[in-house]
This record gives sequence, C-alpha cells and structure tokens, in this order.
Amino acid sequence: MLVIPAIDLKDGQCVRLRQGRMDDATIFSDDPLEMAGKWLSKGAQRLHIVDLNGAFAGTPINAEIITAITEAYPSLPVQIGGGIRDLDSVEFYIDAGVSFVIIGTQAVKDPEFVQAACSAHPGKIIVGLDAVEGKVATEGWADVSERSAIELAQQFAGYGVAAIVYTDISRDGMLQGVNVAATVELAEQSTIPIIASGGVAKLADIVDLKAAAKTVAGADIVGVITGRAIYEGTLDLQEAQVYCDGED
Repeated sequence: MLVIPAIDLKDGQCVRLRQGRMDDATIFSDDPLEMAGKWLSKGAQRLHIVDLNGAFAGTPINAEIITAITEAYPSLPVQIGGGIRDLDSVEFYIDAGVSFVIIGTQAVKDPEFVQAACSAHPGKIIVGLDAVEGKVATEGWADVSERSAIELAQQFAGYGVAAIVYTDISRDGMLQGVNVAATVELAEQSTIPIIASGGVAKLADIVDLKAAAKTVAGADIVGVITGRAIYEGTLDLQEAQVYCDGED
C-alpha cells in the first residue's frame, strides 16, 4: 500500500481544506515545489496534487506549478485532479510528465469521457469519487448527486481505469480517521483498485484500514492519501510508508 502525500493548490499555495470548503483553508506553504521535494525526501513513492481553483473553475488553473513539480522531480510519480473536464486537459498533463490524471466531476456527468480517456491513455486514468453519506459530489464538492459511489465504481468496470480515489468528504481535513467501513465496502464491490482518502490522522488509521481490508476477499486497497496529518505532524510519512512496505 502506498502512503500518498497530498498537495492541494489554492492560489499557488499549499493548503488543506476542511470538508472541501474553500473558505476554510489552512495555508501550510507558499512553495509547492519545495513541499514536493520534502515529501520525496521522506520516502514518498507517489504525490497526489489537487488543483482546487481548477476544481471550482472547471478548467486547470495551477498547471504551471504542477509542471514545475514534474520537471523538478521526474522520478516521483504524480497523480493530478481538479478541473479536468476534457481530453485536451488530460493530454496537457500527460505531456507535462504527470503519471496519472484524476477525473472527478466529469466522470459522473459523462462516463463516456472516462472511457475515451482510458482508451487514449491506458493505465493512466484514475476516477475520483467524493462522497457525502455514500452519494457522490461534484463541482468541487458543491453539488451532491443521487448516485452512490458503489454504483459508479461498478459502472466503470472494464473501462481500464487504473484506480478509484475514494474520499469521504465529511472526514476530509478533519483528522477523524478514515471511513474504514465505507472504503472496504467499496473495495469489495468494485473490481477497480481503491485509494482511500479523507480523515487520516495517525498511523493507527492506516493499520486499521489494512487490517479491515485483509478480512474481506477481493478488497484491493492500494493506497491511502494523507494531507493535514503529515503537515501538522500527527503522522510521520516515512514511518507510515515503512510500515506499509513491511506489511505488503
């Protein structure tokens, strides 16, 4: 299992939101490039970047910073989400050296777009499913649909999606622990590998998630994203990745 540090970009700065609210942001750094280097030095094997401005605007906004990170650290795989609504944006990020492109809102609105993106870039497309009480939210989490994360995950089976990033919005940035039950249930019901997101506060949360996944046949949880916990020091990234490497 990968422990994936998050860099959320808002107005060019590294921030963390609480429950996806843009008006409740904590600034942790004004140098995203330096922060990426820090996480690489701590043993990160992948980086999760979200263009928060892009997610709300519906088009990439912080692309210049993201390109600078991929150029500075070519050995560090990057997955990017936020505002990716067309194939041109997918092409741009792949050309910029990003390893995985995350499609969120547009995956819910236009599943055929996911299929087209997967065909054009096999193994490089991740779907982001962000849920409130199991229902998927879109438009930077501003709108909640009537469709469940499990229903959508099953719909994407066979498309060639590399993974699903599943975020429990109610826990995101709150340091209340991962929603283990919902994450494991999604992994059990999906044939696509799951990356958990939202709520990681300490190493015990990762231990609990791995232990729960082991008890369920077919629950393939390949990563967990962490943000506020590593910025505030309640989770040691290096320690967490060493633990996961030893368990895998």
